[in-house]
Parts: sequence; structure tokens; C-alpha cells
Amino acid sequence: MAAAAAGDEHAASEVLKGLARHLNCLNEDNKATRKRALELIKKETMDKGHSSSVLQEVFSALLKPLLKCLSDPMERCRETAIVMLTEFIRCVPKPEESLPYLMPCLAQRFGEKEIVEPAEELRLLAMAMLSLTVEVCGKRLAPYLSEMIHILQRTMVDPFPDVKKESCKCTIDFAKSVPEHFHLQADSLVEPLMLTIAHQHSRVRVSVIEATGAVIQHGSGKNVDDVLSHLAQRLFDDSPQVRKAVTAVVGDWLLHLRDRYSYFHKLIPLLLSSISDEIPEIRLLAADLWKQTGMQWEKENEDDIKDKMDFLLTPPSHYPPGVERPGLGCRELVVRNLGRLVPAISHDVTDWLVSTRVRTSQLLSVLLLHAEDHSTQHLQPLLATLYRACTDTEREVVHNCLAAAKLIGTFVPPPVFLKLMLEHVTAPYSSSHPWAPLMVLASVLGGCSRPLLKPHLQQIAETLALPCVCQEYQQVIYLEQLLTCVDMLLHQCESDCSAVSLQLLQVLVTVQSLSTEPQLSTKALESVRFLSAVQGLDLMELYRQHMGQLLDWLSASVNTWSSYSPQRLQLHIIVMQSGPVIGEFLSQLMPLLHKCLQPNKDTEMRMSIFTMLAKLLLDANNSLDSQGRFHDESEKFLCDILLPNLVWHAGRTAAAVRTSALSCLLALLHGGAITSGQLLCVEEKLCPQLLSALDEDSQMSRLFASRSLSAVLRLIGASLHREALNKIYPELLKRLDDSSEEVRGVALRALGLWLSSLTKDYNPELSAPHLQLLFQQLLLHLDDPDSSVQDQVLEILKKGSSVHPALMKKEAEAVRDKQRSPLYCDQLLQHISSLPTETTAGSVE
Repeated sequence: MAAAAAGDEHAASEVLKGLARHLNCLNEDNKATRKRALELIKKETMDKGHSSSVLQEVFSALLKPLLKCLSDPMERCRETAIVMLTEFIRCVPKPEESLPYLMPCLAQRFGEKEIVEPAEELRLLAMAMLSLTVEVCGKRLAPYLSEMIHILQRTMVDPFPDVKKESCKCTIDFAKSVPEHFHLQADSLVEPLMLTIAHQHSRVRVSVIEATGAVIQHGSGKNVDDVLSHLAQRLFDDSPQVRKAVTAVVGDWLLHLRDRYSYFHKLIPLLLSSISDEIPEIRLLAADLWKQTGMQWEKENEDDIKDKMDFLLTPPSHYPPGVERPGLGCRELVVRNLGRLVPAISHDVTDWLVSTRVRTSQLLSVLLLHAEDHSTQHLQPLLATLYRACTDTEREVVHNCLAAAKLIGTFVPPPVFLKLMLEHVTAPYSSSHPWAPLMVLASVLGGCSRPLLKPHLQQIAETLALPCVCQEYQQVIYLEQLLTCVDMLLHQCESDCSAVSLQLLQVLVTVQSLSTEPQLSTKALESVRFLSAVQGLDLMELYRQHMGQLLDWLSASVNTWSSYSPQRLQLHIIVMQSGPVIGEFLSQLMPLLHKCLQPNKDTEMRMSIFTMLAKLLLDANNSLDSQGRFHDESEKFLCDILLPNLVWHAGRTAAAVRTSALSCLLALLHGGAITSGQLLCVEEKLCPQLLSALDEDSQMSRLFASRSLSAVLRLIGASLHREALNKIYPELLKRLDDSSEEVRGVALRALGLWLSSLTKDYNPELSAPHLQLLFQQLLLHLDDPDSSVQDQVLEILKKGSSVHPALMKKEAEAVRDKQRSPLYCDQLLQHISSLPTETTAGSVE
């Protein structure tokens, strides 16, 4: 051994003798000389393959000259010096002997605030050399803690990305090498790391995150709060590798950080957020680290949770299908920190960044899955959070929060969540978003099991049917959520809903009546059919079952109805949808109609109800008169409801009411819901109103009145007294000059019906003045510009000629003599001449 040592010493001495001249050349002013000298030194030392012992001796002699070369003006010289130093450190057996000179020099060269080394490639080589030094010297670097920290502080913020990465790698190795000393100054590295954590290169961000993990892990533990917000931001990084790095670091802290118990409430959300990451690899890593954390916590707290470990291993009933239940340790960690997590969730779910809101909403579901029934004690703030989140413009946030709400329904007992939620439904948190509690309630109900929900169906349905809930708001989204709540009850409880069938039907009727969207109304009708189906009924049977109660429900408020009242719309839906069933409940319907159609009631309301009745009366056999009972009510309906609304009052609104009442009257006459005998009994009251309506300003009113008068003549014209008939034709004659062609046409046809109504009891001689006036006026219209009118008038005159031929002949000849309509007059006279010689007053066909 001694001989070998002596030989190495001799060889080293020989090498150094050969280098003496080259070492002297390093002090020359000529840069080429210095460069050549360094290359020759490298050739004679590193390239010769000397033993490590020889190199150790040589390195000791060359260290100071080489370190001096680090500040050489020539970049090539500095590069060669760094390369040689690196090789010596790698090869010599005792590299730590160089540290007293190497570290101060590196600190002076690379650890100053200003960049001393201008070449970024050389800064990278120097950092690689330092990393190698840390690797080979390990704990022997402890005395040079300050120098190392200064270098790392500067290189972490170096402009060259590769230097940053190498600096982070060196930091990790150094922290692991001297942990008992590193913590003394580790905190000073946090600031430069955080300045670099958002670097544009993803690989730099990964390196910084990993270095941050080591600095905090081996530091004093006082800077966790300074880095958490930065790490949280990196969870939204576009690079999966960056998110993976955050996940790994946070998971390592949860497992190994000395003061981790103090930071569980801050670290848990970061790791659990990664469980919902879009990359499967990250999800699996997060799940594995979380599982390890839970198992470790179980072991560390075995005595505290012994009872739970023995008795709480069975999942609760109605556990979400296809979901693996987290371990006891994981669940306990969430439960014990939930009180501190919920406020943070509530804050972040309204963050201005969409990505933050999405991640927070995902995290909420994960936390509730772990908390299970322990979320009960935090229900109030959780619901408030969900209400706000459901108003988010980002659909994914709303979707995630509704999934979280479903978990509340799964784990929280219905008496608990209903006590709070039904109050929120009746008195919403926000006047601008009153539908939010309904949206959350629907999802909560969707997570609740049928047996648990059944005892509370009455309470839920009665709340939904309250006027302040189902009639207060008309926004489409509010009605949609109301409908969703009903649908959820129907799908969750099915046949059990028969106990609250009435209340659910009331809600569905209200949704249909208030909706301005046809699609929503269609959905509500489908729900009504589903309500029927779960009870084994069809739609008509459902209405038959509840019609009496529905009409009582409407009648209770009829005295307060106005055009803004939802009840008039509810009435419309009920009577139109129930079809022939409504005919079975006339004893309740007619008093209701009588009250709301009195002339002193709201005009717009009366108009809408008359329009509805007109539709029903046109098909009376399949609606009001389906049981043949409306005949008993029709006369009273006509006298007590329709006729009072035909009385003239000034104003456009009053005129519009009369128009709608006339449409209803016309439907009554055409639909066959009133008999001729009943009509004859009220003729003295009805005809004056119809004749008055012929002079209405409204064209539609005149048209309805003309048609109604035609219907009256068709039904009871032959039974009318001569005086009653003689009051009708003058008003019809006026309408021959109407501005509306349609009204003129109806009036002409009515005059034909009037003539057809003249029976043998009508004495033409006694009524000659009336007939003369009628014939004269009709003859005037033979020269009407419209040929079709001329043809109709001629046909009516031919009918009239059978009543009093002589009078007609006289009037026709007088017109012809005046050269007015000679062609039509000749045809009429020819027709009169063809009549039998003795013509009596009879029914004219």
C-alpha cells in the first residue's frame, strides 16, 4: 500500500512538473495562449487516464488556477475550466477537499444579484457541476449552506430556462443531503420558486413544483401557506405533467410533512381536486395517494377510531351505484376537516374564473361522497352554496352542483333537509333567482330513496302546491324547475304519489296555465299523463277523480279574480283538458262561471273566459253537454251570464267584451246546447240585444250578431210573432250597406231566412207596409256593383214574391220603368208571372 501511495505521489509530481509551464501561461495577457494552456492541461490530466489518487493530487494543485479561470475574459477559457473542474469532481476520491475554495468562488460567480457570468450555456455547465458536487459530497456541504442558498436563489430566477431546471434539481438533491441543516435557510428559497412557478415552459413549471415540494418538506414548515395558492393555480394548468407534479407533491406532503395535521384542511382539497382530473393517469395517482393517506391516518389514530373500524364498514343503504366507497381513514379526514372546507368551497364556487368554479363544483361532490351523513351539520351553508352555484352561467358548474345535491339526498335524512329546503322554496334566498331552491330540491329528491321519501310526500306536495310557490312566478326557468320537482317525485315514488295526486295535478295545471313556452306546456301535459299512469288511470279518469276538488279550489278565490289571476288560466286548462268529464260537474262549474262573468268583473278576464266557453260550446256534446245536462242550464246561462254582458257600455274594452260574449252566444246556438223551446222562451230578451249589436262599431261584433240572428231565425223563426219578425228585417236591411262584404253576405242570407220564417199566420195585407219597405230596399241592391250580391238579392226577391206577388210586381215594374236593373227586373217579373194565380202566404222554401 505504501509503495502504491509512493508511486501515485511520484506520478502526480511528474504530471505537475509537466504542467508547470502551462500553468504559468494561464497568467499571460494573450487569450489564445491561455486557451492553449488550458487545453494542454486538460489533455495531460483528464485525457491521460491517470488513477484517481494521482488526479486527487493534481486536482489539489490545479484547483486555485482553474477557479481563477472562471473569471477569464475569454468564454472558451471559462468553459474549459468548468469542464475540467466537473471532471475532477467526478473522478477524484475526495472531492470535498475542494469545497473550501470551490464554494466561495461559485457563490461569488453565480450567487450574486447581478449576473456575473454572461454566457447562459456556461451558467448551465456551472449548475451541472454544482449538482454533481451535491451528489458526490452530500453531507459534507453542510458548512457551505449559505453559499448554496445564495447560488440557488439566483439561479432559480435565471433568464435561461435550463438553468432554472438544473437549479431546481440541485435544490432537491441538496435538501435531501443535508436535511438537518437545510431547514435553517430553506424559507429563503420560497420566494424565488414562486416567482418562477408560472414560467411559460411547462418543464420549468414541473421542476419548480418538485423543488417546492422538497423545500417545504425539508424546511421549517412555516411557508406552506405561501405556496399553496400558487400550487392551487397549477391545478388548472394546461399541461397534464404540471398537474401531475402538483398532485405528487401534495400527496407526498399529506404522507410525510412533519406538521401535516395542521395543514390537512388546506392540502386535502388540492389532492381531491385531482381525483376529477380529465387525465386518467392523474386521477389514478391522486386516488392512490389519497388512499395511502387515509390508511396511514387510520394507523396513526387507531385508538380513536377503533369503534368505527369495527362497526362502520358496511356502506349505508341506497349508496350511489357504481361508486367505490372511500376508506374509513379518508372519510374521517374529510369529516374532521369539513367545517373548514365548506367556507372555502362557498367562496371559490363564485370565483371569477370559470376553471376555478368548475373544479370547486367537482370537489364539492367528492367531499360530500366522503362526508356521507356528517354533511348534515353543515347543511345550511352547503345549501346556500348550491343555490348560488346553480345560477352559474357555466353549464358544467350547474351539472356538478346538482350531482352534489343528489348526494345530500342520498345521505341526509329527509326530515332534516326538508325542514330547511321547503322554507327556502316558499321564501327564496334571491329575488332574482327564485328558482334555485327548486332546482336543488329536485336533485336532492332524486338522491333520496323511495321508502324514506314516502312519509314526507304530503308535506312536499302541499308545499309545491302553495300559491306562493306555484303561482307567484311566471319565468320559464322557474316553471321548468317546478315541473322537474313533480317529475322527480313521480319517478322516485310512482304509485305512492296517489296520496298526493290532487296537489301534484294542481301544480301541473298551474305550470301549463302560466307557461308561455309550448314545449314546456307539452312536458307538463306528459307529466299529467304519467301521474295518471302511475295510478293505473287514464287522463279522463284522473280528472274525474279530482274535478270536484279542483273546482272547489278555484271557487275559493273566484271573487278576487282579475286579468292577472292565474286561476282563470287554470280554469281554462282544466275544462279544456278534461273533455267530457267537465259535463259531469256542471253543478259546480256553472255557479263559478256565473260569479266570474258578472258585468262588474274584470273585462279582460271575462273576454278570455267567453273565448274558452265558445270553444267548448261548439263541441258541446263532447264537453259541457257530454251528459245531456247542459240543456237544464243553458237558459239560465243565456239570461244570467251572456245577456248581461251584451248590454251596451261606452269604451273599446266594453265593446271587446260584447264581441267575446257574442262569439259565445253564436257557439251556443250552433253547438246545439240550447233547444228551440228554451230559445223561444228568452226571445223577447235576446232579440233586442242582437238587433242592437248589429250597429256595433266592431266589424266582428256585427258579423257575430248577424250570424246569431240567422241561427235564431233558423231555429225559431217560424214560431215568432208577426210583430217580433217585423222588428228584425229593418236592422238586417241596414247591414246590406255594411262596410264589410262578409257582414253584407250574412245579412242577405238572414233576410232569406226571415222570409222563410213567414208562415200562414203572417197576414201580408196587414203587413204590406213592411213588405213594401223590404221589397223596395232589396230592389235597390239589384244594381249592386258585385254581381254575386245581385244574384243573391234576386233569389231573395223571388222568395219574397211568393209572399205578396202583386206588391212585388208593382215595385219591380216601378224600378224597371226608372231604367234600373232592367235585366234582373225582367227575370223577377217573369218569375212572378209563373206563380199560381192564387198565391197565399205560406212558408217559402
